[in-house]
Amino acid sequence: MVTVVDPHLDAALAAHDRGVADAGLDIWVGAEPTFTLRHSESPEWLSEPLGGDKFAYALRMAAALQRRHPGSVVLRSVGRQYAAEKVPRWSVGLLERRDHSPLWGGPPDPFDGSAAVHEDQLDTLWEALAQEFGRRGLACMRLRIADPLGRRLLAGTNVTALDLAADDPRLARPSVHAHKTPPEGLSDPLAADGRFLFSIGSLGVGQATVSACIELPACPDVPTFLGWLAAIQDAANLAGLDALVVQGFPPPVDASLAWTTITPDPAVVEVNQAPQPDVGQFLAAMRELFEVAQQLGLSPYRLQYNGTMSDSGGGGQFTLGGPSAAASPFFVQPALLPRLVRYFNRHPALSYLFAPDYVGSASQSPRADEGTRDAFRELHVALGQLQRRARPTAEFLWASLAPFLADPSGNAHRSELNIEKLCNPYLPGRGRLGLVEFRAFRMPVSPQRAAAVAALLRAIATMLCAADPVPGLRDWGDALHDQYALPFFLRQDLRSVFRDLETQGPGLDASVQHVLLDDAFRPRWTTRFEGCELTIERAVEFWPLVGDVASQEGGGSRMVDSSTTRLQLCLRSCAADGPALHDWRVQIAGIGVPLRAEQDENGAARLIGVRYRDFVPWRGLHPAIGPLGPLHLTLSHPELSAALAMTLHNWHPEGQPYDGLPATPEAAAERLAERLVVRRIAGSAIAVDRPAPEQALSAYTLDLRLCDLAAD
Repeated sequence: MVTVVDPHLDAALAAHDRGVADAGLDIWVGAEPTFTLRHSESPEWLSEPLGGDKFAYALRMAAALQRRHPGSVVLRSVGRQYAAEKVPRWSVGLLERRDHSPLWGGPPDPFDGSAAVHEDQLDTLWEALAQEFGRRGLACMRLRIADPLGRRLLAGTNVTALDLAADDPRLARPSVHAHKTPPEGLSDPLAADGRFLFSIGSLGVGQATVSACIELPACPDVPTFLGWLAAIQDAANLAGLDALVVQGFPPPVDASLAWTTITPDPAVVEVNQAPQPDVGQFLAAMRELFEVAQQLGLSPYRLQYNGTMSDSGGGGQFTLGGPSAAASPFFVQPALLPRLVRYFNRHPALSYLFAPDYVGSASQSPRADEGTRDAFRELHVALGQLQRRARPTAEFLWASLAPFLADPSGNAHRSELNIEKLCNPYLPGRGRLGLVEFRAFRMPVSPQRAAAVAALLRAIATMLCAADPVPGLRDWGDALHDQYALPFFLRQDLRSVFRDLETQGPGLDASVQHVLLDDAFRPRWTTRFEGCELTIERAVEFWPLVGDVASQEGGGSRMVDSSTTRLQLCLRSCAADGPALHDWRVQIAGIGVPLRAEQDENGAARLIGVRYRDFVPWRGLHPAIGPLGPLHLTLSHPELSAALAMTLHNWHPEGQPYDGLPATPEAAAERLAERLVVRRIAGSAIAVDRPAPEQALSAYTLDLRLCDLAAD
């Protein structure tokens, strides 16, 4: 995990921020970085969202962040509710003022430490809070029920708000942390009527310790909430509390407050960072978060047994919006979102180059053209209707595009461009925030890479506010999952985005471009032989769903067949006096591989994609196809008597077990490198090429699953 400061990159990002500001735009950026305990193989750090020590890690992370932000307050709220889970997922949040003036001077959250509390202190808190509210113009009524949080305080702006029967069931409601969130979302019927119910008591926070706790109702606005906090702070200090857990409904937030939450997700803890007004501040927040994670032993990546580096397992989505919903750039410039839909359609690099391993129609971030053909045709119509309106309303914008920015099951959360929080009347509390989430991004390996992605997205949005560089949607057909599965073409496409930004937008400095093109996750092997350089690189594969989407929609995750691997083979000349590039031949499993002649900024290249089944899944497609690895390749040239034989293994070349997970990225790189075994052989030892079956060849790929390899 790298958190070093690069002055040149910092200066480039500062120049980017000036360019966006000079364009008169207010584009805030947020992110959802995810961290894992990469040495652990416990379920909660491999696949499960809850359990084990994950909550303790979240509390320690919140404690470390609060130490860096004095005057902030920790609020424990509720996260998402999933059908298969009995209660909502926990959420630990840090709330602070953006101007850095103190927000809280009361007792700290105990986190996972000891903070004994006496009954008389709870009584004092209960009584003192009623007095503090009274001094602030609130009428109060105290009542008690049989519950750990049984000291109840009903507050309202007038006495009539307290006119409730003592046996009104709403006064004895359970904690929002203790029961399922309704499908329609978290709600507070009392607060909707101007009655605010506070619950005071004790809460277990460790093995056998308790702490004072207050549960907050839903709050209508920021000024009211700040008044509540001030009253609670004074009452808690008067009660002499050493610690206080503040929990309940999430707080209202505006541009004056920064709200960061730590929540559980499968295999990771997810940090929903407070959005930042520019990339400079975003980078500073990311550096801080990475440093805290590193100190706790958490990592943004995993190292697999065979040396492959993967992301944390939880993704790393980014969000663009404004200082408020009304000031969102997507509402200030209504043409931005339709242009963004068309631009992402035209540039597959934005969909696949930064994405995690699982992409395609049933993934977490399908493109709009990876659904049904009918839906894609209707998207043309919707974009045309938007172009005919000079200034469509926020409601019309969302209603026009929401049906198409969703996965094939209709899940609006699973979409490359997620607009469920833009202006969505069906998502209570958080559907009208003016936000667009970009989901086709894996967890960045460093703060610098996260900031570079943030700058890329802001630069594209800035360009599209002023220009419309693509005329309409493109129907890529098979090329989308054929040509643009190969990293060669994805990098070319990303460079074309850089050129667009240079000519029509704020541009990105070469240092930012370098960070974006430096893909540390992608497995890669390079070998040289007689003036030729062969690079074998992991390409993009579109794993199919096993079963149907609808039946798996409520489970939180989906079963896919991940047994197919795609590689890119790329040949280049590395010696001016070497044999002619176009005469080099590659053979895989005895099959002559047809290589395409291509050209990029590094010169001439010859390349092809290769698909094969790497293993047999316990449940998947094509039960008759066995594993086709390891791959046996030869590289030869008619002018040379010698050739190169290579074997690419998915595991240890000798089939031996590894002695635990790699301890460092360097150790992982050694394991990855040793999986390619290379030896020099006589060219005469190579058998005559067998032609590839016609059905196994597409324009850019050889599919070994469609070849008869029984003889091998």
